[in-house]
Amino acid sequence: MSTLTMVETQTTTWNIDAQHSEVGFEIKHMMFARVRGRFEEVEGTVVLGPPGAVEQSRVEAVVQAGSINTNQAQRDEHLRSADFLEAERFPTLSLRSTSVRSQGPGKLLVKGDLTIRGVTREVELSVTETGRGIDPWGNERIGFSAETAIDRRDFGLTWNQALEAGGVLVGTEVKIVLEVEAIRQTD
Repeated sequence: MSTLTMVETQTTTWNIDAQHSEVGFEIKHMMFARVRGRFEEVEGTVVLGPPGAVEQSRVEAVVQAGSINTNQAQRDEHLRSADFLEAERFPTLSLRSTSVRSQGPGKLLVKGDLTIRGVTREVELSVTETGRGIDPWGNERIGFSAETAIDRRDFGLTWNQALEAGGVLVGTEVKIVLEVEAIRQTD
């Protein structure tokens, strides 16, 4: 058996459990208040390299742009519009990893291509494995927390409004926070 075949048999594939995962974000409103939201629909796969070969890991995830939820219907409709996500024309946001590196026990640095509104930019996510276990139905599960920040203007999300007292209505930095639970895929 070749080394490549041995390595391939040691990787594990995990499917993101959308019911127990969250793609959240935070952005400043009026320069001082924070608005938080999330996307309700996410799917994807995490492939973990064997022990000692974390660089063989990879991640792919897709979020439905129309599933954005900030708990305010009028704002959500505006975020789905051409001023922001243009969800009808660009129905998905996606992340595809380009490299994974260990940052110490249970810590990873994932670099990848994030696509929003048809624009792709490289991002870096600080990832922490939060645990593993067997659920009551015998499925092996794994958890991850991840964070990054982007400048929304880099993705063509440039709408804003100047404030009378100075500054702008919507901040430019978007903090992205992921809480992912995934189920091990069996052969």
